[in-house]
Amino acid sequence: MNLRKIEKSQSFKLKLLIFVILLLSMQVYISSYANAITDESKKEVTNYINQIFKNRNKAILNGDLELIQSFYNMDTKYGTWAYEYEKKKMDYINNWAEKQGIKFTDIVPTLIIKRIKENNDNFSIYLLCSTEYKYIYIDQPKLENTSRIGTYHNLQLMSKDGSWVISKEWYKDPFANSLDLSNIKADSIKEYILFQKPRDLKNIGQRRIDTVKYADKYCGAASDSEYKYNMLYRDYNPQGGDCANFASQILFEGGKFRKNSTWNSDKNGATKAWLNADSFKRYMIYSGRGSVIAYGSYDKVYKASYKLLPGDIVAYENKNDITHISVVTGADSRGYSLVSCHNSDRSKVPWDLGWSDKNIKFWLISVHF
Repeated sequence: MNLRKIEKSQSFKLKLLIFVILLLSMQVYISSYANAITDESKKEVTNYINQIFKNRNKAILNGDLELIQSFYNMDTKYGTWAYEYEKKKMDYINNWAEKQGIKFTDIVPTLIIKRIKENNDNFSIYLLCSTEYKYIYIDQPKLENTSRIGTYHNLQLMSKDGSWVISKEWYKDPFANSLDLSNIKADSIKEYILFQKPRDLKNIGQRRIDTVKYADKYCGAASDSEYKYNMLYRDYNPQGGDCANFASQILFEGGKFRKNSTWNSDKNGATKAWLNADSFKRYMIYSGRGSVIAYGSYDKVYKASYKLLPGDIVAYENKNDITHISVVTGADSRGYSLVSCHNSDRSKVPWDLGWSDKNIKFWLISVHF
């Protein structure tokens, strides 16, 4: 009798377990079905997103706030915030161009759609945007310079008045650290910059040349084709940032600096000097592998920045904390130093773009190859 009760109990438990598994499977299926998107809808959304990014960049170039506003749902808090941020970015880009003595001629986005989900006629999109910024100096209209910045966007589209508008957008913007140039003495700086000549960087040595090659290949969303990091190294962006990790890779893989007990990375992780921006800066200086060219606010160091060579380091300090590391990878038609980095991904971008305000101090570090 007891044996039969046990068997019945076990049979009941088994049936209950099977029922629960089937129920959970149905919920997953229903959820997946609800978020499924047809190929036709995916194509429509992709085309529309591409058009939004292209037109938004044109509006930034032309200072057309009305057009920028038309892309956002201003009836929602997040849509309004997204628009207001783009407005601030437009103002900053124009102010920086005035300081630099340049004119942006084109801003060209290349979008890689990673994921689209549909829910009640709204769409959630995750995408990679590799944006090419083209500019000329006002006295060199035939010499076009090119920089590339990569960003990763989470955004939501909703239907409003027969059209699609952005109701929410989030991305780590490379200009977010400096949207105020009010303290910069633009006229005197512009005069100095426009007086500079192109720099010949052909004879800088093979190790420096190889740092540039490595940076170009693995600058992620800022690259011009593969949009990837080196898969042999861990991506530390989810843990707070990958800039020092990338700079260390550049110096090790490209510059052929040897690892040691203080500066090291392997399959188990990385040391602070390899991974942490502040520790990396201190290591480069106190190990003798680098020396300080200049330190201070932008107006105190911009003249010294012309001494930077490919493979050298720029460290960005905010409130006594090193928050970012970039590696010099070139110079533009006026000899202005260009940098590459991760987090946000940049390739050959003017070294102060997105960083030039009174709260930022710069460490310009010559690396001893």
